[in-house]
This record gives sequence, structure tokens and C-alpha cells, in this order.
Amino acid sequence: MLQNRVDPFGNIIRTSARGTLMGNRGLLHNEKQEIRRPFKLTAWITCVLEFKGRRRPVMAAGQYTELFFLDEATSFAAGHRPCFECRRPEASAFKTFWLKGNPEYGFNAKTPIKFIDDVLQRERIDQDCKKITFMEFPEVLPIGTLVIFKSEPYLIKNGMMYRWSAEGYEAAKPFPKEKLSVLTPKSVVNTFGAGYVPLFIE
Repeated sequence: MLQNRVDPFGNIIRTSARGTLMGNRGLLHNEKQEIRRPFKLTAWITCVLEFKGRRRPVMAAGQYTELFFLDEATSFAAGHRPCFECRRPEASAFKTFWLKGNPEYGFNAKTPIKFIDDVLQRERIDQDCKKITFMEFPEVLPIGTLVIFKSEPYLIKNGMMYRWSAEGYEAAKPFPKEKLSVLTPKSVVNTFGAGYVPLFIE
């Protein structure tokens, strides 16, 4: 069992559960398939599991580390965004709604995606590689956002929240009457609010 699944905190974990999307942060493992760094690139992307019949051994020596996610909502919470090669429609929609939801940056359609990646890098982890969060009432958060409640990650969906696990989401729970720590980066939450709806396991 390889250490190659990612949870909503952005941690790379070991689990037998399978993911529905793949991701990439660069080469993170050594020749023994052991994770040695949390990231190498600032472009953290999310890819489809199959693309143009390409096949590659997982965590091959000297190649980027294949990471896997329960769903797109999880990948966004961890700080990833869609790949412009294998998920071009989703990547284009993400950029469009990101620009709409985050006008304060002054970016436009011609702005390279690297500038958005730089914003995401500042929002997802601090200088010690610890997860960055912000506080908000759950009822004002858009669908697909992940939050922390009693130290556990929860998905916001249809006026309720659902506890995340590597296998899927558990039964609905009403919102508590308090602000919660939000795992999904702030600009991504704004992207959801502007109209991008992430995919999640039902």
C-alpha cells in the first residue's frame, strides 16, 4: 500500500481506498517509493485517471509522484486545481470563475495560470508547510467547500455537512451555530461562490 492518497488537509496518506482523480505536485518520493517532501512545484494540479491511453508505473524512480483524491472537492480543499491538458474544460471553467470571484487581484483572461497558482500557494500552506485555514459560518459557504468540525473534515452540501473519509462521506449533520475553520483556500471558495461547482462523491 503506497503513501499516495491526499486528504482535505493536503496530507499525503496511506489507505487502501481508491481515488477518482489523480494529481501532481512534482517528484516527492525516493527510489524506495517513500514520500520525502510535501511538494516540489507550486502548480498543484488534478488529473483524470485515464487520458489518451497513456500508462505509467506508479511512483517510478525519477518521475513525478502520482497522487490520488476521493473527489474534486477533496482536491480543491488540499490546494489543487484542474489540469489544463487532460481536464481542459474544467480548467478553463475554473479560471473563468476564479477571475469572476477574485476581482481584487486585477487578473484577466490573458493572465497566465501561474499567477493563480502563486495565489493558491500562499493560501494553502505557510512557510512551515502547515495548512492555512480561515474562519467562516458554514451557512454562508458554497457547495463543495470543506471545513473542520471537532477536528474532522466535513463537506458543505445542500444546507448540511457530511463527514469526509477516504471511502466517501457519512450521514448529513446540521450546521453548528459557530464559525468553522475552512480547509478550501479562500480564492477557491470565492470561485465556487462565483459559479464553479466541484464534483464530489454522492
